[in-house]
Amino acid sequence: MTPFELEDALKTFRIIVDTREHNNPRASRRYKSFGVPVERTTLSYGDYCANVDIDGKALLDTSTTNSPACVIERKMGLDELAANFTRGRKRFQREFERAAANNARIYLLVENASWEAIMKHRYHSKYHPNAFMASITAYMVRYGMVPVFCKSDSSGAVIKEILYRDIKERLVNMDG
Repeated sequence: MTPFELEDALKTFRIIVDTREHNNPRASRRYKSFGVPVERTTLSYGDYCANVDIDGKALLDTSTTNSPACVIERKMGLDELAANFTRGRKRFQREFERAAANNARIYLLVENASWEAIMKHRYHSKYHPNAFMASITAYMVRYGMVPVFCKSDSSGAVIKEILYRDIKERLVNMDG
């Protein structure tokens, strides 16, 4: 891809939001903070991915269910994540297995969280901090998951930056 083709493609950068991601006022603020167009489609895994046009054609066909090369799975806090690792573990694990089967990079973005909050049990679940840490680190190793902790106010900017840098790197390294 030439520098001009790369520039043209990146001008069409947009964020895709999974249709199962709740569309509420908080989500609307997040989408607005992206500063780029937002599309909704069904993703096989993850809550957010990115799309660009190459030679006038979208990299991802948003009329179908997509299995993107990079996704962000967003959680609104440690309580939600603890529920995913306990009550919803099988479903959560299947999502990561689908991503791994597609060799996808998956970022787990958890709002208003930190390693310290997990270790000091600053969440409402009875999920023991040692088990919580073990689950996160096991997913890091098993699925190549990258945990990202940030404030909810900055999650939109973090989501955009991760997806933009990922797709730019993929475009730079495309064959032909």
